[in-house]
Amino acid sequence: MTGRPMSRRHTLKTAAGAAATLTIAAAPPAAASAAGPGAGRGPAGRPTVVLVHGAFADASSWNPVTERLQQYGHPVIAVANPLRGLTHDAAQVAARLAAVPGPVVLVGHSYGGAVITQAAATAPTVKALVYISAFIPDAGEVLGELAARFPGSRLEASLDPVPVPGPDGTTGVDLYIRPDRYLDVFAQDVPRHTTEVLAAGQRPLSGSAFTDRVSSAAWHTLPSWTLISSRDRGIVPQLQRFQASRARSRTVEVPSSHLPMYSRPDAVVALIRSAARTIAA
Repeated sequence: MTGRPMSRRHTLKTAAGAAATLTIAAAPPAAASAAGPGAGRGPAGRPTVVLVHGAFADASSWNPVTERLQQYGHPVIAVANPLRGLTHDAAQVAARLAAVPGPVVLVGHSYGGAVITQAAATAPTVKALVYISAFIPDAGEVLGELAARFPGSRLEASLDPVPVPGPDGTTGVDLYIRPDRYLDVFAQDVPRHTTEVLAAGQRPLSGSAFTDRVSSAAWHTLPSWTLISSRDRGIVPQLQRFQASRARSRTVEVPSSHLPMYSRPDAVVALIRSAARTIAA
């Protein structure tokens, strides 16, 4: 081909356009059903499943569950939970829910259970709550006090507090699980190589999460489903059973650590799908 050589700017622009074309062409068809602002009812009128992760984690902690739900054809959104305190986190999740059209099955793991309990109270599209090894607080309760109601948790003794500057100039505290304690406290039935990666990638929880008071509890007016982890060393099984009974939740119990998304993902998916079928019926 003859003519003037292309300028560097034109070359970069052309390369960028080609890369974008390749990216679009390579995207799998299933990607359209994943987390996007337009996610709503899926095939056969299925509600959107919104997953809210717990402390010391991010949305990727749901990956084994997300993959299975998408294989079944469920639209899924794994929300980024800020972990900056219950009041803030619930407001952020509620804002995300406001952008999801159609009915929602709202799922919370661990601390995420407290977040969905409060967030769903101002989210009319939420039609069912699913709790996975979770806190299920009532209005007026404080998580630190609720966690201490039944003995046996190994979590508090395994926390590593780190002083951090707050946005207003004051000093706050971020909490991590000590890496050498992560497997024993959170994931004794998960392969060690997996727990080492999870422990290394922890996102910190603000210490205020355990002192914020719950403003409302949506389980009083919404149906709920609960998976109890009978070998949980973080949120003890006795507390999980008490909360589920109080919420009149449809309950299943599995012999799992605090991370059933990794050790018992099929059981987690089955419970979420049960809730989704109830909404779709």
